[in-house]
Amino acid sequence: METASPGAYDDVRTASRALATEAVHAGRDDLARQGLHAPPIDLSTTYPSYDSRGEAARIDAFATDGADPVGPPVYGRLGNPTVARFETALARLEGTESAVAFASGMAALSAVLLARSAMGLRHVVAVRPLYGCSDHLLTAGLLGTEVTWTDPAGITDALRPDTGLVMVESPANPTLAELDLRAVAHACGSVPLLADNTFATPVLQRPAEHGARMVLHSATKYLGGHGDVLAGVVACDEEFAGRLRQIRFATGGVLHPLAGYLLLRGLSTLPVRVRAASANAAELAGRLAADPRVARVHYPRIGGAMIAFEVDGDPHEVISRVRLVTPAVSLGSVDTLIQHPASISHRIVDADDRRGAGVSDRLLRLSVGLEDVDDLWADLDQALGEPARTPVPLREPVPLREAVR
Repeated sequence: METASPGAYDDVRTASRALATEAVHAGRDDLARQGLHAPPIDLSTTYPSYDSRGEAARIDAFATDGADPVGPPVYGRLGNPTVARFETALARLEGTESAVAFASGMAALSAVLLARSAMGLRHVVAVRPLYGCSDHLLTAGLLGTEVTWTDPAGITDALRPDTGLVMVESPANPTLAELDLRAVAHACGSVPLLADNTFATPVLQRPAEHGARMVLHSATKYLGGHGDVLAGVVACDEEFAGRLRQIRFATGGVLHPLAGYLLLRGLSTLPVRVRAASANAAELAGRLAADPRVARVHYPRIGGAMIAFEVDGDPHEVISRVRLVTPAVSLGSVDTLIQHPASISHRIVDADDRRGAGVSDRLLRLSVGLEDVDDLWADLDQALGEPARTPVPLREPVPLREAVR
């Protein structure tokens, strides 16, 4: 098991300021001039205007290229000032021109697929594993898209004239498999690469610097960081951002202003949270790797707060015995969560495809939080139980209709 250097991401910088500084100040640079310290929450759904001709012109301009309307806001579905602050900050952290926020990570991905399909580019090339619902959305063709699954070496050969994007996730959910994003972007040629950066966050890697043209986040996770907000965001260039805003306006997948406020607040502590949780995770990954009750540990070379590990015993029994660790879906919160991907987050993926992507039935996914690491280990130690002399046969859980990350 390889681990990352604890200081590997300490000196990451944006164009002019360190990432830690941008996390605190991006999206808030105008506040002091307004006599404000905390960003305001604008809950308006509509905005008064006595200049209907000017309002019509702004709507016409939005319909043309999806640019943010110049002047006073018009309607909550076109944009919101509080949400715009979060979008500005996230784009700065990811090193892209723009970012567009949505009501969930799946709403964000759906908007990307719809935007490319509207251009006649309905084919997607994708590398497993992806988050289970992303996999399902592509495989089922629910938005009229068609997917070709391949390994990284097969990306170039899988491209077609109607390929709209290549989608990868690194580190991947839930196996934490890592890809060489620069090599993948090169293999894509002129086709844009969409990289899901939910697990790494811009603290650990910035896919746009390696050639990705779209960066996807389930902002519900580390960007929010406290398990109390549901959101998604795509960081990209301004031209594609305009298309995404038009899709968001048409489909209504808007982010609530309170969620935008919570996400902006979450970004301010993102580097500190990721660094502290990563230190805990690296320590736990080492202890798990040395434990005879654990068959295999997956931990990314770039570090991070996610661990996946396979047990010789029954993983369902481990889930049932934790007391400090919370047995729940999702990830990226300040508290530690554990779940069984084959039963929950990836249950919706065909079993053969799931196992072929490395998501074994004995795999557990641990999202490490900010608790004391010795307290976390004490809970995992008792939950793992006595060593099994032989692997315990597993009973398949009842299939789920829906899966969650």
